[in-house]
Amino acid sequence: MMKNVTKPAPPEGLRYQADVLPPDEEQGLVERIRELPLKEFEFHGYVGKRRVVSYGWHYDFAERRLHKVDEIPDFLLPLRYRAAAFAEVAPEELSHALVTEYGAGAAIGWHRDKGVFGDVIGVSLVSSCAFRLRRKAGSKWERYSLTAEPRSAYLLRGPSRTEWEHSIPAVDSLRYSVTFRTLLADR
Repeated sequence: MMKNVTKPAPPEGLRYQADVLPPDEEQGLVERIRELPLKEFEFHGYVGKRRVVSYGWHYDFAERRLHKVDEIPDFLLPLRYRAAAFAEVAPEELSHALVTEYGAGAAIGWHRDKGVFGDVIGVSLVSSCAFRLRRKAGSKWERYSLTAEPRSAYLLRGPSRTEWEHSIPAVDSLRYSVTFRTLLADR
């Protein structure tokens, strides 16, 4: 006899939507992203398998603070507009953009985005990935996961942003993501 297993409810503040942009726009974005000056992600002397470039602001992990960097390029502004509409914020509030290239086998470990940031809106491009969330519940972990499909978006706000950690296990094939963030007023 099979057990009826129900999927847990998503964390409060997490939203997900498939197909936030059409395939032709995704293709145009990917062509432009491939031209960007992506660099290996560095974190306290560790070099990750993913490559990144920040716009608007860059968080310096060694100094533990934000630095102003080049403005978000024009070709990302339509995507920022879509992300803002999805998150129900003004596009100008999304003053930070992080473009990430995940080669096959690249992952990102369990973490919470730095406290200088508010809402986090991620857009997945080219291939899907598992997007996992967890938080400590007594001596155990509460867990939730979803598949972030190409051209989809997720929003982390409220408890999903501040109480839950998230990660992406090693991807099977090339994937890009564009993550937009708001800044907290009291940074």
